[in-house]
Amino acid sequence: MNSEIRYFLIAMFFIVACGDDIENDPKINTGIIIDHTCTDLSSIPSEWINTAKSNLHIVYEHTSHGSQIIQGMTGLYTWKGNLFKWNDGVLDGALDIDDCGIVGWANLGDPDFTSFAESTSDYLNNSANSDVNVVFWSWCGDVSSATEANINAYLDSMSDLEKEFPEVTFVYMTGHLDGTGLTGNLHIRNEQIRNYCKSNGKVLYDFADIESYNPDGVYYGDKYPTDGCNYDFNSDGLTSQTGDPATPLNGDRNWALEWQSNHTVNVDWYNCTCAHSQSLNANMKAYAAWWLWSRLAGWDGN
Repeated sequence: MNSEIRYFLIAMFFIVACGDDIENDPKINTGIIIDHTCTDLSSIPSEWINTAKSNLHIVYEHTSHGSQIIQGMTGLYTWKGNLFKWNDGVLDGALDIDDCGIVGWANLGDPDFTSFAESTSDYLNNSANSDVNVVFWSWCGDVSSATEANINAYLDSMSDLEKEFPEVTFVYMTGHLDGTGLTGNLHIRNEQIRNYCKSNGKVLYDFADIESYNPDGVYYGDKYPTDGCNYDFNSDGLTSQTGDPATPLNGDRNWALEWQSNHTVNVDWYNCTCAHSQSLNANMKAYAAWWLWSRLAGWDGN
């Protein structure tokens, strides 16, 4: 038998024989994109939530905008109970998240776009953190002013960490909305991150995409939305707002407050703290986070 044919048949046998294991291995380079389509909490099987709590040990580094995920998860646990329990440290029945546990820089862009990698490497090389198998970093407002080279430096640093720690899953993230719309630098840089993750089979938590839709799937991304969920309602090409959390001005509106006012609290949504924004934003970020944890635990998302 021709050697090339024999090699092909052996390779095909391996793929067929191992196909199920490859399909169910979250570390295989197939990619996971967590976005607004991943905010239906009822779609996540409880068995995979429990598997995530049993198997994942996460470090999550962030400043105020990134805290929306943690604030939402804390509120969700208060609202729904032990199924969604998490703890900063190992605790029976809880998801283990080392919240802001990496000493050094507080978010991805502080003080530059690569220093986070050195702090992460130091953290993972510490024997006290040997059980950590998921690393998750958040941006603050750094993507808004980032250049293409800045984002490439971030992506290269993440790739280097993946090579250094192949047993760890590294979660990529987009930057929060800033009201500059689909032609603004933020959207262009977020697209750079999205395209890289999709092309290279990475795990992406699409922070900005989640902020672009309400729970019914209504899209606001073309209405200059902000991190506070305000949007351009009067079609003047900008979103006017004031305060923190920012409230809309000059005829503009807030999609989260609109949705909350038309739905029942503690039935359709829950009150919780949400830095710079509204409760519903943190609700959706928390649902997407549990979708992410479940996917990383092995759920196929269907």
